[in-house]
Amino acid sequence: MTKYFTNTYSVLNVYKKPSKKTEIVTQIIYGESFKIIKKYKNWLSIAIKEDNYKGFIKKKKFKEFIKPTHKVSNLKANVYQFPSKKKIIDKISFASKIKVIQKKFNFMKFDKGWINGKDIKLITFKEKDFFKPINLFKNIKYRWGGKSFKGIDCSALVQVCLQFNNKFCPRDAKDQIKFFKKNIKLDNIKKNDIIYWKGHVAVALNDKKLIHAYGPMKKTIIMGIDQTIKRINRTANLKVIGIKRV
Repeated sequence: MTKYFTNTYSVLNVYKKPSKKTEIVTQIIYGESFKIIKKYKNWLSIAIKEDNYKGFIKKKKFKEFIKPTHKVSNLKANVYQFPSKKKIIDKISFASKIKVIQKKFNFMKFDKGWINGKDIKLITFKEKDFFKPINLFKNIKYRWGGKSFKGIDCSALVQVCLQFNNKFCPRDAKDQIKFFKKNIKLDNIKKNDIIYWKGHVAVALNDKKLIHAYGPMKKTIIMGIDQTIKRINRTANLKVIGIKRV
């Protein structure tokens, strides 16, 4: 049986190689788990349980797999030292997973501290509109490899919303376009359809607007679909390579 460990840090960077000088390819948010492929002196080669994404993390103290009971449903949730709002000791991001071990007033205790009940949902909860949470990230900083309220990239924006709704989604745009099978034409586009370019992805909010974590604008932004297609074609010489429906 595969042995998994659970990340109990707010955000953990995953690097391309065992060096902080290499690029951050993704992040592991609180409550996500991983298996260790190989150990190095100060590094671990790992595969993330949620999407099998591979990379390298700094060696730290990690807990054996913690089965979560709840997940963060807001952009971020304060972690308090006590079951009150008096002392914030950390913040964890949307879709982070926790195991509640005690309840007091409207606060829930987990491994790291106390969290307000309004910031979490049961782990089995699903939104009928699975991209509804995407608007939480509006104006959040664009960050290559990012996956949290501190910064997010385009493919992570798609992934975290689907994972929150207990749907599997690959991490990178190139793998997402292969995974989602239902192809849509541009003139039939509707809310929640996913638009792909080489190395980029956006989600339609309706037949006129989309939202994406857009590097050139340095943030997650709502733009017109036609405007975006023309801009990316003009500035990066890239055309839409697929539109998918989940």
